[in-house]
Amino acid sequence: MNKKLLKMAAAVFVTLASTNAIQAADVKSKETKENSLQTSYKEVKVDGIKIFYREAGSKDKPTIVLLHGYPTSSHMFRNLIKDLANDYHVLAPDYPGYGRSDQPAIADFDYTFANMSKIVENFLEVLKVDKFSLYLMDYGAPIGFRIAVKNPAKIESLIIQNGNAYDEGLRDFWKPIKKYWNDYTIENGKALEGFHSLDGLKWQYTHGVQDTSKINPDNWNLDLQHLQRAENAEIQLAMFYDYRTNVTLYPKWQKYFRDHQPPTLIVWGKNDYIFPAEGAHPYKRDLKEVEIHLLDTGHFALEEKGDEIAQHILKFLKKNNIK
Repeated sequence: MNKKLLKMAAAVFVTLASTNAIQAADVKSKETKENSLQTSYKEVKVDGIKIFYREAGSKDKPTIVLLHGYPTSSHMFRNLIKDLANDYHVLAPDYPGYGRSDQPAIADFDYTFANMSKIVENFLEVLKVDKFSLYLMDYGAPIGFRIAVKNPAKIESLIIQNGNAYDEGLRDFWKPIKKYWNDYTIENGKALEGFHSLDGLKWQYTHGVQDTSKINPDNWNLDLQHLQRAENAEIQLAMFYDYRTNVTLYPKWQKYFRDHQPPTLIVWGKNDYIFPAEGAHPYKRDLKEVEIHLLDTGHFALEEKGDEIAQHILKFLKKNNIK
């Protein structure tokens, strides 16, 4: 073989090797992306407590922290996580005593909103998350607002779904709970236990929805499993009683809205009996640029309007250059 042919063969070999390397890199990049889009189920120790959490999306992208409500867990975000993971890094922890996180004994742990907030804040520190948007639903609202007030520079935006910060949002549903706040007796506590019975759980998922056949019954059956753990009924009553501490903080949270004006999206199930639509409107008093969507569904709006909520979130974040 003469020198010319050898040079041609060498050039062909280099070209093929380069092409193969590029293809291999593309395959690896595709696999890495696909792996990041798939939800991972993880655990981490926070203040000595095992915290279970769901994670998806690239850590190089902006983070959205999803904070769940009562009586559920990060399971409520299972579909939304997939909808957001292509564009965002998504984290959804379970609070102590909820979902798959540890349930410390009441004698060893304060089941209060202040303490839950501290756990979530420390969870984010352990994972080295310094900037994030907060998705706040039900209990997630008072937990998240405490974090936001303490760390305003870390908050990129707020997404509020049936989470309260105004007196107008506490209506008929709250009468027996307010009675418990004002008269802390075993009898008044017993009157609240129906909320975490099977029928009470099902009602929370199905009341106010357009089509109950579209609501997965696994929701309330899974919640019931967690709620039936020893001492969990007492934990739920402790949280009901401590909710009164959130109401006294409403003025402080409203001042945070006025002072810092975080970009805010409100996606609210307007038929919710627990947190009715009257609680959504007052945010406009304190936030100059707030986007509100009232959806024709109930308390757990993601179960029936998840696709619509995801689209509102993606448009809102991109509009505010969180991308």
